Amino acid sequence: MKPVIFALPLLFAASLHAGEKQLFNGKDLTGWEGNTKLWSVQDGVLTGKTSDSGDTKISHNTFLVWKGGTVSDFELTFKYRIEKGNSGIQYRSKELEAGENGPIVAGYQADFEAGKTYSGILYEERGRGILAERGQKTVIEAEGSGHKVVADGKVGDSAEIQATIKSEDWNEYKIVAKGNHVQHFINGKQTVDVTDKDKAHAPKEGILALQIHAGPAMVVQFKDILLKTK
Repeated sequence: MKPVIFALPLLFAASLHAGEKQLFNGKDLTGWEGNTKLWSVQDGVLTGKTSDSGDTKISHNTFLVWKGGTVSDFELTFKYRIEKGNSGIQYRSKELEAGENGPIVAGYQADFEAGKTYSGILYEERGRGILAERGQKTVIEAEGSGHKVVADGKVGDSAEIQATIKSEDWNEYKIVAKGNHVQHFINGKQTVDVTDKDKAHAPKEGILALQIHAGPAMVVQFKDILLKTK
């Protein structure tokens, strides 16, 4: 059975300074679209929750999609907390045909998890996979009909970065995207630096979306989602 999809046409985007928008109003899912059996607002924060049975057990990764337009060059900051599982925020992405559990999205993902390996990496969902591991500076080159990831130095030590990430508590994530250059930061520490020279596949513009990952029951929460475009 197809999930119930929640969509409101109005976008909440409280203006702070020129080029800044708060993407979540702290009250409801206005401006976002996804499976409302999985996504809700609890205690003023966006909450995604799955279980090991019933309507909230999922068979594929699914997303809560921001309906306010697309992003190209931007800076995005948000706070997250996670209990079990894996999540992330999609950017410069595209929405594919929905699955039985809700929207499906492909593209760049600023990854994070409840574990100790993937938080901060750049992953391309339904695409080229891991484009930079935590602590890496990489260049993505075209190679035939595919691509290769070229190590180009380091931005930090993976274990040291992980040590600053709070388990089952709030952390701050920042994404900076300009042209073919993207950077991730968690709690003020840079986690990756990527220059994507694979012109045939490097996304320059696309949607934002929040992920719930298939697998064991999990909870992920987001708040203070601030987009700067100038």
